[in-house]
Amino acid sequence: MGVPKFFRYTSERYPCLNELVKQYQIPDFDNMYLDMNGIIHNCSHPDDSNPHFRITEEKIFKDIFHYISILFQIIKPKKLFFMAIDGVAPRAKMNQQRGRRFRSAREAEKLEEEAKAKGEVLPSEKRFDSNCITPGTVFMARLHEQLKYFVKMKISTDPLWSKVKVILTGHETPGEGEHKIMDYIRWSRSQPDYDPNTRHCLYGLDADLIMLGMCTHEPHFALLREEAF
Repeated sequence: MGVPKFFRYTSERYPCLNELVKQYQIPDFDNMYLDMNGIIHNCSHPDDSNPHFRITEEKIFKDIFHYISILFQIIKPKKLFFMAIDGVAPRAKMNQQRGRRFRSAREAEKLEEEAKAKGEVLPSEKRFDSNCITPGTVFMARLHEQLKYFVKMKISTDPLWSKVKVILTGHETPGEGEHKIMDYIRWSRSQPDYDPNTRHCLYGLDADLIMLGMCTHEPHFALLREEAF
């Protein structure tokens, strides 16, 4: 769900928590987890302030697959690769989600009206509506099918993928992506053959992932984030 400005607060207060790593400096990780919604939003509407921006569904899917491939290539997990897409949110979050969606649709309309008032010619294609990145939509159903095909293709063609266990939990499984990841970590810790020195890497830009990572009480837990400007 995110905690506003929490990452900046922790970074300024505890600067040693952050480490800027180059690709050749990344340590070995056993398990890698992706909070997929950040990736889907980044690839489908990278620039909300530009009313001229248009993108096709095919391009969105290709960009998402490319993004996942690069993240996998950077970390190279040894045992598990876990991808979690947000399912139906808890009731307490639905009002906030609804408000956000009405606001984003209104802001997009306003930007288009302002551009037309300035005499700018907008593209004739329909703009991508980011509100369809929500459980149960046709877009999410198509994306889930494409992701399943992508995972199968990668496992059969890429030796790095074929060595790890790959889990994809989609929009039809209830709960936010990060909580599905935490549920899996808790479940795996309860197994008798669990190795307490397992090294985990979690990718996502939400600040609540910092809290969730600490709540696992795992000795080796890292968060992978891009630098946000």
